[in-house]
Order: sequence, then structure tokens, then C-alpha cells
Amino acid sequence: MTSSPSFSRSPRFSSPSRLPVLLLGVTLAAWLAGCGDDEDGQLPKPVSIAEARGRSIGSTVTTQGFVTVQPGAFQSAIGDNGFAIQDRTSGIYVKLEQKLNFGLGTQVRVQGTVDEQNGLRILKSQPSLVEQIPGTRITEPRSVRTGEVNESTEGLLVQVTGNVTQVFRDDSPNGYELFINDGSGEIQIYVHLTAGFDAATLQALQLGQSITVVGLTAQYETNYEVAPRQPSDLKTH
Repeated sequence: MTSSPSFSRSPRFSSPSRLPVLLLGVTLAAWLAGCGDDEDGQLPKPVSIAEARGRSIGSTVTTQGFVTVQPGAFQSAIGDNGFAIQDRTSGIYVKLEQKLNFGLGTQVRVQGTVDEQNGLRILKSQPSLVEQIPGTRITEPRSVRTGEVNESTEGLLVQVTGNVTQVFRDDSPNGYELFINDGSGEIQIYVHLTAGFDAATLQALQLGQSITVVGLTAQYETNYEVAPRQPSDLKTH
């Protein structure tokens, strides 16, 4: 803060009774300014993720949300070290070549280019255009029926429960596949090799067995799928 001429000349501001108040005011102003810098960061003011998803391919956009898929979890099949974020409106996968060091629930602001990869709407970015901002929140998955996993849920963290209709398929080095159905329609569960699952556990699943899966709604070409992020995202009944 630059002192005004009256500050340097006026003796009353140096009075012992007023000095603590003045210092408190200066400290508070500096603290508030610092909070503003942390909140706003260096990137432009963000739009909602739903608005970002709706922009045309090739558009540059800034958005922000809470991390729902940790960096690098899907590297084996997607081929990058990206992550996913979600706000109150929607979710989106952020494509990033370099793996960043933050976990689930981190709030980030991202600038990137809207694109599609094998049918999946994504935001292509780079490390210098990803900012961590204050605040964390673990996003609760949206419970949906297996037949409701489609374009309307793409990019969102969802939870599905159903019976296994097609058992373990090895799609190495990308991942593993299986299918479940709760009676509303069959959906693929795609387990990325880099998500930390034990293949033997997946191979042990049997036809008709009931399982619950939490994961990102993704798309590969014309097929929608739920992709769990870690072993705890798949539970048997």
C-alpha cells in the first residue's frame, strides 16, 4: 500500500491509541486483497461447465469445478494424464499430457479448447492453464439406472447397480470390460488398467452377480460406459 501525504504528515495517526487500529485496518485490507487474488487467479472469469460443453469444437473457454477423476487414472486407454471436473451444472474430462499433482475434490480453474475424442466431449489444456483455487468438495455420484447412462450424463460422476450380463473381457493394455443391467438396459463398465484394479478380482465376477459401480460416464465411439476411478468404486453384493 502507498501512503498518502496526509498519512506521513499527520501526527494523530501516530497516536498510540490509534496505531493498533490503523495497523489492523492495513492488515485486514491486505488479507482481503490476497483472498481476492487466490479466488480470481490469473485465468479469465469462468463459465459453467454446461456452457463450456455447449461451445462449438475449437472454441477456447475457461471453466472450473471440483475434481471427480484424479489425474492419470485413465491414462492406459485415453492416452494422456488428464482428469475430470464437475460443477452444479455438468462435468467434463480435461485432456492433459503432463500429470498434475492433486487429488479428488480439489477445485481447479481450467482454460482449454473444446474438442471430442472418440465421441467424448473434452477440454484440451496444458499445465500452465490449470489453476488450483481455494475450496474442496468431494462430489457425490448421481444414482442412475443402467439404461439412463447416455449423452445426458456424459462427463458426470454416476453410480449404477445391476447384474453382470457379460463377464470379464481382457482389453489389455488399455483395460478390462464387463457389462451389467438393472433391467432398464445394458451398460458397459470399462476398467482402465491404470485405475489400480486387480484383474483376478474382475475375473472372479460371475454372470448374474449384482455389483455397484461408481465412475465417470464416458463415451467411446457410439458406446457409452461407466469408468470407475479406483478399486473402491466397484462393490459386489
